[in-house]
Order: sequence, then structure tokens, then C-alpha cells
Amino acid sequence: MLILAGRRLASMILIMIVISMLLFLAFEGDKLALAARVLGQYSPMEGRLQWLEDNGYNRPLPIRYISWLYGFFTGDWKVSAQFNRPVLEFLAPRLANTAILGLCVFVITAIISLILGVLSGINEGGLRDRIISVVSVITTSFPEFASGTFLVAIFVFWLDWLPGSSSFTNGFSWRELVLPVAVLVIFNFGYYTRMTRASMAEVMTSQYVRTAVLKGLPHGRVVVKHALRNALIAPFTVMILQLNYLLSGIVVTEVFFAYDGFAKAMYDAALFGDTYVVSACAMVAVFVAVFSQFISDVGYTYLNPRIRFA
Repeated sequence: MLILAGRRLASMILIMIVISMLLFLAFEGDKLALAARVLGQYSPMEGRLQWLEDNGYNRPLPIRYISWLYGFFTGDWKVSAQFNRPVLEFLAPRLANTAILGLCVFVITAIISLILGVLSGINEGGLRDRIISVVSVITTSFPEFASGTFLVAIFVFWLDWLPGSSSFTNGFSWRELVLPVAVLVIFNFGYYTRMTRASMAEVMTSQYVRTAVLKGLPHGRVVVKHALRNALIAPFTVMILQLNYLLSGIVVTEVFFAYDGFAKAMYDAALFGDTYVVSACAMVAVFVAVFSQFISDVGYTYLNPRIRFA
């Protein structure tokens, strides 16, 4: 187990290095283009050349890459051209906001989808299974902006129960978090429910489950002790891999509700052309994607003894 985890960690570091090289070449490979993006397209050539000299961009490319990578891991993410603030200072609270949103969505989605998926899978073909499957397909088919508009129309304009914006202008408020969480849960839980249902239905027809039933064990014990763990392998893997989506893939939801999070910051920086913020966001997203893959591999190995003891 530890050897496998060490191998996965080594491969994760290697992937991070390779992707960081590609990102560095994409954002800072062309020095003059970078200077034009930072100083503005109408800046004089003399000013660009002087800026490159003052900021060390005339050094050899490998030295610049090492310095850039070292700066990322030590927190030197340069200064935002749009907000004139250090990028790390600008992104840190937005990362925290997105972490809160993502954690709420992940926990609620996991609980709902696992319960409904198990209830549907152990009753394959029955009325309960059909109802849960239809609801899952319908909710998954609704894009985030459509369900967001629907919920705002009901809970903001009609019932006047919740605020329509989640900008936290008066400080953090759980009421402002309800609608973004609801939109993302509605969009995601159906997919996880269907996957859990398919995995559970397959496990319930396996030989060891049938043997446990023939031995006279209670149905609940068979489901919880013998079937559930193996049925969780596929849903667990997919849910962990979706962590990167909850970080940088929820742009529509954050923009729709004016939620001051990581994805919205990346979107605004891309529109403005704020190179340092975009490159920092890309590196953070890559790190989360690779780290979630590592967690998924380790968790899959733990849940599947055939791999753990291979």
C-alpha cells in the first residue's frame, strides 16, 4: 500500500513538473508578448524592453523557469495588473470562498446520491428504482444557469426567502450560500446517483452476495456489510476526481450569483488579460486535479483488496 502510494506520489510530482513547463512556456515563453499584456498593447517598445530588464526576463529560459516555479511554491505569484495587489493576497480569500462552497456541495451531493443510489440499486427494475432514475436524469439535464434562474424566480422574487446575490457584501452569510449550493447539488447529484445505482445493482447480482442471502443473513446486513463497500468503489473514484470541477468548473454558478470565488476570479482575469492571475489559477487548478487523482488512486486501492494485495 505504501509502495503504491509512493509511486503515485512520484508520478504526481512528475506530471506537475511537465504541466508547469507547458504553462510557463504558454504564459511567459514570449517575453515581448508578456510585456505587452502587462503594460498594455499601446505601451512603447522602449518601456517594454526596460520592464523585461528590470524584472529579470532577459535571463536564460531554464533559469527563468526555475525561478518562476520556486516563486509559485514560496508564494511569490507576482502582482495583479488589474487590481495592483499581490496575486496570492488577491486569490487566497477567493480560494477560501470556493472551498466553502465546494465542501458544502460535495458533502450534500455525496450523502444524497449514495442514499438514493443504494436504494435504487437494491430494487433494480422496481417502482422506486424507476422514480429515482427519472429524477436523476431530469436534474442532470438542467444546466446550471437554467436551474439557477428557476430557483431565483421561486425563492427570491416569488417567496422572498433568500437573497438573489451571493457577493457577501455585509460579511459571510449562510443564507447567501443556499442558492449556489442548491444549483450545484441539483446539477451533480443525478450523475452520482446513477453511477451508484449501476454499481450497486451489479454488486447485488454477484456470487458472494447471493451466497450471503442463501445463508439466511438479514437483507440489511447483506447490503451494508457485503455489498456496499464494493459498490462504493466506482462512485468514490468519480466523486474525488470531480474536486477540480468544484474548484474551477463552477464559473457559471459563481458568475450567476456574483459569488466572489476562485472560478469567478479566473474568469474575470481572463477577460481582463491579467496574465499573472490566470497563470496562478491554472497552476492551482492543475495541482488540485493531480492531487485529487492521487487521492482517488489511493482510495481505490484501499477499497479494492484485489489491488491492495496484488
